[in-house]
Amino acid sequence: MSISSRITQDIEQACHTLKAGGIVGIPTETVYGLAAVALNEEAVSRVFRAKGRPTSHPLIVHLSPQDDIKRWGVLNSTADLIAKTFWPGPLTLLVPRTRLVPDWVTGGRDTVALRIPAHDMTISLLETLNEAVVAPSANRFGRVSPTTAQHVVDDLGDAVDLVLDGGQCAIGIESTIVECTDSSVQILRPGKVSAVEIAKVTGLDISMTDGPSRAPGMLLAHYAPSALVELCDSLTGAQDRLEHYAARGTPAEILHHDDPAIYALSLYDDLRSADLRGSEVVMAVLPPLGGLGAAIRDRLTKAAASH
Repeated sequence: MSISSRITQDIEQACHTLKAGGIVGIPTETVYGLAAVALNEEAVSRVFRAKGRPTSHPLIVHLSPQDDIKRWGVLNSTADLIAKTFWPGPLTLLVPRTRLVPDWVTGGRDTVALRIPAHDMTISLLETLNEAVVAPSANRFGRVSPTTAQHVVDDLGDAVDLVLDGGQCAIGIESTIVECTDSSVQILRPGKVSAVEIAKVTGLDISMTDGPSRAPGMLLAHYAPSALVELCDSLTGAQDRLEHYAARGTPAEILHHDDPAIYALSLYDDLRSADLRGSEVVMAVLPPLGGLGAAIRDRLTKAAASH
């Protein structure tokens, strides 16, 4: 099968591929995921190999709205409230795992990351499949996440069996990850669902991440293009740096959007495009803190740390 023919909108074909132990790029509202049936150890191992991802790094289990969430995780009253409020949607819950969940999904941890994605095509796939899937971002580990089906085949080529084309992702950055293992609630990875929104629903103070990596996206370096990403506090500062690089003959460009929603939606495509244009440096203007701004800052800071 040629690489181009791996892109399809045929849900039945994607379902058959997954049931046969294959790995499939699937669309979500956040980014494209690389899916395998969660309880199929060999299929999940193929996901790790295709991405070049350490097997100790935990995966998010993606569920259908019809699935019994409590088969997979132990949700306390706060976790249950968060799930009922924000699912389907761009939020992942990290909760104690049940005996059903294998070590190859959690990296041997006692917790499991769960999400119900808000994408009609993938919900239909999960309902037809009648199985949960793991679905980390469908790209090489540590690199820029994919927001279109073409990005998936560009990154993974022959390593992926099929890509389900659901169009461009609506949000463009990964889900918020919320740890909810006791009476406290902690955001391990910021995303579209903000700490303010979660606090409003739960009535709790929401803290940001601390301690060792225990969920996807917690590594200090991640989401990186080939170009050097340089962080700037203002557009003026970025323009000054652009002049500096121009004087040295170094191909460089500025990454900036006033609207945080457009910034998030465009972020990964902009970073990919900078590489295609041969830019050696990208001056990324940091958005204001709060809401999506916090999530964009997180991704840009980790992209810069990769160099």
